[in-house]
This record gives sequence, structure tokens and C-alpha cells, in this order.
Amino acid sequence: MNDTPGWASPGSAPSDDQQSNGRETAPREPDSQQTDGRQTDGQETADLATDRLDTGIPRPSEPADDATHSGTWAARQPPAGQWSPPSPTGTGPAAPQPHPGWGAPAHGPGWNTAPQGSGWGGPPPAAKPGVIPLRPLGIGEILDGAVSTMRAHWRTVLGITLAVSVIAQAAIVLIQHYLLPDPPAVDSDATGSEALRQATESLRYSLLELAPPLLISMLATIFTTSVMTVVISRSVLGRQVTLSEAWAEARPRLFPLLGLTLLLAVMGGAIMTAGFLPAFLIGDAAGAGLAFLGLLAATVVFLWLSVRFSLAAPALMLERQPVATAMRRSAKLVRGAWWRTFGILALTWLLTLIVGLVIGIPFGAVAVGVDDGSLSSFLSGETTEFGWPFLIVSAIGDVVAATITYPLSAGVMALLYVDQRIRREALDLDLARAAGLPGFDNRN
Repeated sequence: MNDTPGWASPGSAPSDDQQSNGRETAPREPDSQQTDGRQTDGQETADLATDRLDTGIPRPSEPADDATHSGTWAARQPPAGQWSPPSPTGTGPAAPQPHPGWGAPAHGPGWNTAPQGSGWGGPPPAAKPGVIPLRPLGIGEILDGAVSTMRAHWRTVLGITLAVSVIAQAAIVLIQHYLLPDPPAVDSDATGSEALRQATESLRYSLLELAPPLLISMLATIFTTSVMTVVISRSVLGRQVTLSEAWAEARPRLFPLLGLTLLLAVMGGAIMTAGFLPAFLIGDAAGAGLAFLGLLAATVVFLWLSVRFSLAAPALMLERQPVATAMRRSAKLVRGAWWRTFGILALTWLLTLIVGLVIGIPFGAVAVGVDDGSLSSFLSGETTEFGWPFLIVSAIGDVVAATITYPLSAGVMALLYVDQRIRREALDLDLARAAGLPGFDNRN
């Protein structure tokens, strides 16, 4: 985003070579110190160190020299349970309250008081200006962030997804009713060449029937992904965004996003064709076995490339990169995290499938019940001819399911992109500055 620091491409930032606390970070100016996600200037650190020295509290390894020093040493011990248990005879010294400069950090922006009995204290909680905490995310946090965005910006999300779903389903219904030919008749008693011909015609009709919905769904996904990526980028910072603002920002990137989607679709089709073509040319029993192996290998390659380029759309939208650069950015961010990315995407796909079935099955049953022709054809085992009642009721169910699943999928994809940049490029610090959190300056 143009007005949001941190979304721009890091350029030549060595996101693959530098490690810091288990994640890769981009180089920064050495004018400040970073501790557990909080930046403190040198003066505050010096003051804290001076305060510790002024207390006169010795290190744990310093022994007592004599009886006098032993009493002083024991009186200055931290609370029980931090270094050693109290004397079993009860003669040991009572533990005083810990000094602010020794047992707990000085209070400041982003710090919290250590819990009772924690000794040295734990790291402060990550800042959370929006729907996610600004730190590396878990799977549950990514899914929760997508759902929280849908709740927090429900007017914007509902406006775009409902409009796109209604238009898409209306187009699919019209195509199915007016443009598709009648399904071919199938004779269950046919054998030999006649059975092969009927199977070929049925396959051709199935592909023809699936092509329009797939194409229209792809276009609908492009619109929702573009707008939802903008909404996610604002919700991470805790900012509100209207539908008109999100659309104005996403509109210039629609054609590049369309080009990226078509390129990935053509690439997938070419891979699957290459796996199936040798077996099709052979055409005998050996070809059937070769077809299975070829399709299996093509599926593996297609799946690997799909995950590798899964973050190209968010990179294209938020970094305003061209198609080829966005694909390279996605490959760079996914590198080393392919299985994790695959697992999150597979879980998201499973959740959207379950939501679609939960919503679609009741609507499908109602659609069959209100359409006498489809119900009678279904019960008699004949070729089913769908009428207007069936198409309309089933389309309503598809609209409801798409209104929920479209933003969920797009939100998970955008948050995966944010998570990988936090892990590899320390984007959380840039986002914290952009959100105006205390303790983070506004320097680039």
C-alpha cells in the first residue's frame, strides 16, 4: 500500500541469509536496541545498567567472605524459588522484595509486569493493533485473523462478496439453462464401441458443463481476492476501510491479477496435459498404466508449483509488483516453508469444503424437491433435466456458501503472506511503526 510503510518490496534485503531469534530479518540501523519485540534507545539501557550497579547486589556467583558479609548477601537474595530453595531448618533469611532493576524490567511502552514466581520474568506480549498479533503466527491465529476481519469489516466484506456471488451465480444459471446442450443419452446395456462412444460423449459434456462455472468462479475469486487483500492489510494495522476505499485501491491491480491467474491456470493445464498426452497417444492397455503414472506425476508437480506461487497474489497487490516479480517473491517467501504453507492451505480448503457441503446439501435437497421434473428423473434413473426451480434454489445456496468461503480463503492467503514476511523480513517492526504504537519510532 502506498500509504503504509512496510508493505513495499524489500528489494535486495537478504531475507534468505540472516537469522535472528529463529527468523530472518532485514538489516537495520544500529542506532537502537531491540529486546523481545521492543526498541529502547541507548540512554534507557545505560540508565537501567547504572541502576543495577548502584544497588550493590552481587552476582549469583559471588560468594560470601565472612559472617558479616554472609548476612548482607542473604538479605539481598531474590525471592525464594528464583535461585535456591530456603533452608529446610527454617534458619535461612527471609527473601525481600526484588529490586525493580534486578528481578523485573523497568516499566515502559510494551512491557508487562512479570507474573508472581516467574523470577527473571518472561517476554512481553506482542503488540496487537489489529486482528493479529505482530509476531510469527500459528495456524489457529491465521484462521482466527481471517474470521476476525470478516467480523470487524462485515459491511465491506459482505458488500463485495455478496455482489460478486450474486452476479457469478446468475451468469452460471443463465449459461446452464440457455447455452449448454442437452445431456447425451446413455444406454446401460451398450457394449463395445457403442459403450466407448457414449462414455466419450458423456466426458465431453461433463467438461463442457464444468467449464463455465470454473471460469466464472475464477473471475469472482479475482475480484474478492483483490478487495479482501486490501481489507486485510488495513485490518492488520487496526484501521477501518470502506468498500469504496478498498475498491479504489484494488482496481488498478485487477488486470495484473487477472494475468497472474490466467498464467497459473495455463501452466497447470499444460502440466496435466503433458502428463496425460503420452498415454493418450499409445491408446492400449500399456497406455492406461502410463496414463495413471503420468497423471500422478503431473499432479505432484502441479501441487508443488501451486503452493510455491500461492503468495504471488498478495505480493502483487500489496507490493504492486508485476506478475513475474510477484511469482519470484512468492517462491522466495515459501522457500523453506513449503510443507507448512501446504498444510495451512489444505486445512483452509477442507474448511471451505465442509462449509460448502453444510450449506449446499440442504439447499440441494430443497431444489430437488421443488423441481418435479428433476425429482422424477432422478428416481427413475433417467437423464436429469434441471428446470428453473432447481437452478434458482441451488444458486441461492451457492451464493450463501460463496459469501462465506470467498473472504475466508482470500483472508488466509493474505495473512500467510504477512506471516512469512514477519518471519523472514521482520515486517512486524515496520507494521508497528506504521500503526503508531508507542516505543516504535517512525524512522525508515
